[in-house]
Amino acid sequence: MITYQTIDIRMPAIARREVTRWVRAVAATYGKTVGDVAYIFCDDEKILEVNRQYLQHDYYTDIITFDYTEANRIGGDLFISVDTVRTNAEGLGKDYSDELHRVIIHGILHLCGINDKGPGERQVMEAAEDRALALLADMRRTEQP
Repeated sequence: MITYQTIDIRMPAIARREVTRWVRAVAATYGKTVGDVAYIFCDDEKILEVNRQYLQHDYYTDIITFDYTEANRIGGDLFISVDTVRTNAEGLGKDYSDELHRVIIHGILHLCGINDKGPGERQVMEAAEDRALALLADMRRTEQP
């Protein structure tokens, strides 16, 4: 089950049913099914607290993914700072909603086994994000009346 929660902020304007279908479809392209995935939207202060407490990192980030995947069933807690997503979108000249969806799927791609810290891995992740976002756009086009 995919859940959407917030900590001390308003829920971002996302179509949760659509995102849930999209996440399941993306996972399926990697031969995975979706177990328990919790999206936890928060502000910069909360993500910094989580980063310090669990990862011993002293910086803001857009997403922290805690991976509870077992075999081909993905699961995890995905903390997303909407503040950092907004800052990144502005810095990149991108639409906030587009950047938020990129981060939403970024965590799922981590759960599917894609990394982005080693040599060449960032490019692999970005390509996977682009494919996933194209799938979302395709789903939206085919579901239009």
